[in-house]
Order: sequence, then structure tokens, then C-alpha cells
Amino acid sequence: MSTYSASKTVALAQSAEEGAALSGRPLSLAFSFPAGGTGVFASLAWAGFGISCLWWPDIGDWTRTHQLAAAAFAISGAIFLATVAGSRLGRFNAGLQRRAPWLLVSALFLTLWEVATAKFGWLPLPFFPPPQSIIEVYTDDLPKLLDSIFASVKLQLGGYVIGATVGFLTGVSIGWSRSVGYWVHPVLRFIGPLPATAWLPIAFFTFPSSWSASTFLIALATGFPVTVLTWSGVASVSNAYYDVARTLGAKPSFLVLRVAIPTALPHVFVGLFMGLGSSFAVLVVAEMIGVKAGLGWYLQWAQGWAAYANMYAALIVMSLLCSGAITLLFRTRDRLLIWQKGVVKW
Repeated sequence: MSTYSASKTVALAQSAEEGAALSGRPLSLAFSFPAGGTGVFASLAWAGFGISCLWWPDIGDWTRTHQLAAAAFAISGAIFLATVAGSRLGRFNAGLQRRAPWLLVSALFLTLWEVATAKFGWLPLPFFPPPQSIIEVYTDDLPKLLDSIFASVKLQLGGYVIGATVGFLTGVSIGWSRSVGYWVHPVLRFIGPLPATAWLPIAFFTFPSSWSASTFLIALATGFPVTVLTWSGVASVSNAYYDVARTLGAKPSFLVLRVAIPTALPHVFVGLFMGLGSSFAVLVVAEMIGVKAGLGWYLQWAQGWAAYANMYAALIVMSLLCSGAITLLFRTRDRLLIWQKGVVKW
């Protein structure tokens, strides 16, 4: 008859804890505060940012300090309530816990920024404006900023769609037809490696307006990577796929539309991603030099008037637009290439 002592019981409990730790399964604990500890600290940090806005007087005349403090307190309360609610919020709580360190660091950064600019002037003005001055731009200069955003989106979207379409068709043609590749490939090797901005003088002289010239330059920056990657994708399709399709009676159009293009789509999206980054760079340069509208023009205007708060506000908007466009492209990729969802993340 076997007996168990207290020491054996403790040893079994310890081995169970070690086994759970090795298997990656968390043990159930009655006290779960440490799981949301970072969220609590993030809430306190945002409250501290709000206090820093109100505790010391501003060294300049900024009218949005109290609104900024109220927003900081609201964010602090929302983070605290979401942390206390815990698992009852489901996926939202999981996302909050994952982003809690960034929320904490962001609050500390904003507090340091506020103290170093608006309160004690450790950083020289106007080159380093405080956070509330950027809030003033979004409230007081919103119409001009919205017009610039609309102009940039319209110009970028038009040039990108044209470049992606032409690049896709050209890449498929080169990858499928040797005769097309014979004539187009040398031209592509001569024109493609040149930066699109190098064609600025010729484009603004040749096209009737700066808008059409900028559209051409954006399309050129987009088309080259899309062409090369699409061509690579079509050329890398295994001949076995074509042989099976021909055995079943497939026509050349079926081979292109149903075999070559779907197989090459992963390469195509890489080209679209590269073209999107290049087109944004050309967009800003074109708007600074020739087009009298858009965020690039707004940046140059703000720099000319030493309105650095407007410049930083435009940079933030531009970053959000670029990131949003790339996110949308990746969402489209994950939907079309469901078998590769999550392989490349953004």
C-alpha cells in the first residue's frame, strides 16, 4: 500500500508548475493584477502628462493647453477602465495589453516634450514647438490642411493606378512572350534604374501642366518595380502547370489568366509595395517643386514662413496616409492570397 508524505506532495506541486511553464500553459492564479500592470502604469503616465500640462505655466501663448490636458486625462481614464475590465472585453483587452508598453512610452515622451518646450524652453523655438501648438494647427488651419490632403491623395492615386496597371500588363507580356521581351527588356534596363526624380526637368517641359507631369513621374516610379516583379513571377511559373492545363484542353488565354497570373500574384504584390514607397517619395518632391498644392507644397510653405508646427503636423498626416495605404494594400493581399495570409506582415 503506497503512502504520500507532505514532501512528496510539495514535490508533485512543484513539478506540475514546472511542467505548465515548460508547456507554455499559464497556471490559473486568483491574483491577476500583474497581467494588467503595464496598463495601470500607462494610465498613470497619461495622467502625469495631463498634470504636466497644467502644473507649470506656458512660456508662450498657446490656446490648446487645457484641451490637451483634458484629452490626456480622458485617455488615462479609458486605459484604466479597460485594464480593470480585463478579460471581459475579449479581443480589445488582448490588444490593449499588447500595446500597453507603447502607450506608456508615448505618454512619457509627450510629457518630456511638453516640459522641454512649453514649460521650460529647453529646446529652442520655433524649431521645436510644443504638442499643443500642433493641436492648434489641426483646429485653426484645418481647411488648408484638408485641401492639401485631398490634392495629394488625388495626385498619388491617379499616378499609382496608371503606373501599377501599365507595369502589370508590361510584366505579364514580357514574362509570357519572348518577342515582347526582346524589344521591351532593353528599354526597361535603360529607363528603369534611373530615379524618377531625374526626369523632372524633361517631364515639366514636355507635359502641358505640372499636374500631368507629376502624374507621369509617379506612374514611372510605380511602374518599374511592378513590371520587374510581375515579369519575375510569370517567368517562374513551373512548366508542369502549363502542361497539365494543355492536356485538359486549355487555350493560351486560359494559361495566362488562370495559370500564370494567379501564380505570379505574390511577386506582383511585392512590386506594388515597392512601387507605393517610391511613388510617395516622388509625390513629395513633385509637389515641392512644381505642383502648387498638396502636402509637399504645404511643407514647403510652412518652412518658408518658419511655421514649424504646421510642418510637423503635415508630416504626421503624411505618415498616417502612407501607413494607411500600405495597410490597405496588405489587407487586399491577405484577402486575395488567403493561403499566404500572415506570411508577410505590416
